[in-house]
Amino acid sequence: MAPIPRPTDAELNILRVLWARGPSTVREVHTAMTSVRPVGYTTTLKLMQVMTAKGLLVREERGTQHIYRPRHAEQQMQRRLVRDLVDRAFGGSTTAFVLQALNSRRTSPEELDEIRRLLD
Repeated sequence: MAPIPRPTDAELNILRVLWARGPSTVREVHTAMTSVRPVGYTTTLKLMQVMTAKGLLVREERGTQHIYRPRHAEQQMQRRLVRDLVDRAFGGSTTAFVLQALNSRRTSPEELDEIRRLLD
């Protein structure tokens, strides 16, 4: 199986919309994205076409509509991005990554409980 491509920040924004909404048209993705930050429709369309060519999205035809969905699940993509970050920024050290993550912002008691549960 080919490695999962690394999305750009703009592509990751589109993926977040699709993970939250499920399969959607370009118009639906564009509407969701412009509620956060103005972006042109043709920019959204072009990004989604590029993402399809890169293997980040799958396009299906339903009648006259093109419906897009992520090729990879959100957790699968997150694992890929974390692996890449650990390798590039922390020299492959998971320990250094976790320590920096925990020191970079306040961790809620619920998050700490979840981390303890995972470690056990």
